[in-house]
Amino acid sequence: MEIFIQQCVNALSLGGTYALLALGLAVVFSVLGMINFAHGEILTIAGYTVFFAIVGNVPPILIIPLALIVAMAAAALMERIAFRPLRGANGTTLLITSFAVSGILQMLFQNLISTRPRPVPIPASLTGAFNIGPFHIGVIQSLSIFATFAMVGLLILFLKRTMLGIAIRAAAVDFPTTRLMGIRANRVILAAFAISGLLAGVSGLLWVAQRGSVDPLMGFLPVLKAFIAAILGGIGNLTGAVIGGFFLGAIEIGLQAVLPESVQPFRDAIALSLVVLVLLYRPQGLFGAAHSVRP
Repeated sequence: MEIFIQQCVNALSLGGTYALLALGLAVVFSVLGMINFAHGEILTIAGYTVFFAIVGNVPPILIIPLALIVAMAAAALMERIAFRPLRGANGTTLLITSFAVSGILQMLFQNLISTRPRPVPIPASLTGAFNIGPFHIGVIQSLSIFATFAMVGLLILFLKRTMLGIAIRAAAVDFPTTRLMGIRANRVILAAFAISGLLAGVSGLLWVAQRGSVDPLMGFLPVLKAFIAAILGGIGNLTGAVIGGFFLGAIEIGLQAVLPESVQPFRDAIALSLVVLVLLYRPQGLFGAAHSVRP
């Protein structure tokens, strides 16, 4: 039972990071109908912000807010420079553009910062664990789970209780009609990108805390897993994105726990095969509707 509980905590921690990234992808897709594969580079930007803030002796209490603000600003700037001029283009053009933005940012990281991982010192208070009865729960894992549920809860409140959040939900259902009602398209889309940047920033902080380093390609694998989670949950569905992230995290941790050592190199392939099996029976994902933003 102790091992089972520990693996459940691990699954929630890893799945929470995937869920936040998938949520960011789903928010943008629900409004604009595009998958932003440069989303992972926003995660990397948040990581580098933490690194340079520590190097620059920024007060610790300001590091996390600074990283989140920079991530949101980077996402908003990305929308303004790269995607707004292509607002009327088809999905393929937007997809290629997102790949181009991702590649450009990776090259900038490699040439302007370093191709090697940069270590990020983690406070000793975050590297330990605390005991709950016979269970040993890591501090970073606990923070990851708490941050995931907190961000999901805040996003639900934002979408349901604020005018801008309601406008985003309306735009996701019928953007042309929403514009006829006086809602400014630029404002709604910029807000969606800013929200996705905030979610990517939180994911970046959690990812760096678990890795202890940041590198130019750090965001590629998490955003790929997040895309799979978003598809699994039903692309554009926020609830599906969250549950898809947790589901994928549970699959990966479960396989890591039960597979023999000789089969561990094939873990990702087996996990993706299980995802394919789910999609064979649920081609629209676990929650179906492709353009729903109902949390």
